[in-house]
Order: sequence, then C-alpha cells, then structure tokens
Amino acid sequence: MNASKNDELRRTFPVSWEELHRTGRALAWRLLDIGPFEGIIGITRGGLVPAAIVARELELRMIDTIGVSSYAGYNGPRGELKMVKPPSMTTDGEGWLIVDDLVDTGETAKVVRAMLPKAHFATIYAKPAGRPLVDTFVTEVSQDTWIYFPWDLEPRPVDPIIGLRPAT
Repeated sequence: MNASKNDELRRTFPVSWEELHRTGRALAWRLLDIGPFEGIIGITRGGLVPAAIVARELELRMIDTIGVSSYAGYNGPRGELKMVKPPSMTTDGEGWLIVDDLVDTGETAKVVRAMLPKAHFATIYAKPAGRPLVDTFVTEVSQDTWIYFPWDLEPRPVDPIIGLRPAT
C-alpha cells in the first residue's frame, strides 16, 4: 500500500538492502540460542527475504511458506484476511520458526499463530499493536511509521521533511 496524500504526515522509514541484510543477521543472532529449529516458514511476500537471510545464518535447509493476504492489490484498501497458501511441512508449527519482515496491526500474525500455535514467531520490525504477537523481533517502530522495504523503493529526489508540516 502506498502512502496517499492524506498520509503525508505519516512517518516514513526507508530500509536499504544493506540495512535489511544487517538487521536480518541481527535477528538470526537473537534466534541462535532459541533453536535449533526443524525448519523455517517465511510469510509471503515480505517475509521471504528475511527468511532467506535467517535460513542461511542458521543453516536451515527445510524451508516452507505461508501466504496470507489482506490487501486488494498494491494500492487497494485492507480487506478481510485470506489464506492464500497454507504451510505444507507442519501442522501445528512445533519446532518451526516463522519469519516475517514486520508485524504491524497483528492481524496477519493472529491468523498465522492460530494455524501454527507451537511455532516461534520472529520479525525484523515490530509496531506496538502487533508486538505482543511475536516472540522475537529486532527493531520497534511507532505505529504511524510506514516502512519502505528495498523492494518498494527506487532512487528519486525528495522534498525536505519541513515541507511536510501543515501550514499554520
């Protein structure tokens, strides 16, 4: 979902590929003593890159995905959560690690947790509303922060932050 003109005052947090890799490795360090894990489940799509980084660092070879969607297209409004693809290698998640890029409102996390209650849930970023639903995370950001992941970005000029302040 792109930030609209009505969201101009929303805080933004652009993440580079290098930063995502560094923070993904930091997540792996936090998980090192929690495992070992039988395998890893990346939440598609945002959790795929972090899951690959963590899988490499923890030498996990059993990799699965779970797909949950709540958007109607890239710019569409949030809708009902829909299971797009269930995991295929576990039924309750015991011994498995779930990885996502971000827990925001926690709606996706609730669905995944209900499906895999015994798995360890880890994200790189956590917002306050979703934070209680994950077991491990690296960085907390405010609820009103929109994180732009590297796959969402391309280089372009931007206006100074002060220009976003409403006229008085």
